[in-house]
Amino acid sequence: MIGAGKIKQYSNVLDKPLSKGKQEVSLSAFAFLFSELVQYNQTQVDNIAELERRLEDAGYAVGARVLELLCHREKGNRRETRLLGILSFVHSTVWKVLFGKVADSLEKGTEHEDEYMISEKELLVNRFISIPKDMGTFNCGAFVAGIVRGVLDGAGFPAVVTAHFVPVEGQQRPRTTILIKFAEEVLRREARLG
Repeated sequence: MIGAGKIKQYSNVLDKPLSKGKQEVSLSAFAFLFSELVQYNQTQVDNIAELERRLEDAGYAVGARVLELLCHREKGNRRETRLLGILSFVHSTVWKVLFGKVADSLEKGTEHEDEYMISEKELLVNRFISIPKDMGTFNCGAFVAGIVRGVLDGAGFPAVVTAHFVPVEGQQRPRTTILIKFAEEVLRREARLG
């Protein structure tokens, strides 16, 4: 029979899944671009707090886009509605996409009910940064804190997210802890769903 065989099915471009594309970015390219981001913002500010805020704002935009991409790619446009679900999503899925591995730890704060911490022994954005003595408390982890805040805000979990160095006994470099303090409305909603 002439023309018998497989019939090509043409699907709508919107029916095709988003391709994963290349999964990794060159570490040296990222380090160079991030270094330039820090240096540029450093020339635009007068103090460390303002520099960290600008890095956090840059990270916030990245976080909003990462959430959108991951929701389309991995969750079929569904989003988390529970507190532990979104924290687990950030700790594992988001971290793995951004840094190639799951975060070292996710812990609940002991002093306050609304605080959670994501800790990383050697956060990528701090790995190649040497901080001058006059900028003693500067933490490039503010960029990652901004990413986390962008993801949480986009998912409907407003929070104040900050990055802190925590000294570790027996190690030269401190670990970085991303402190997440959720808004009161998130805790009320969680109690209602509870």
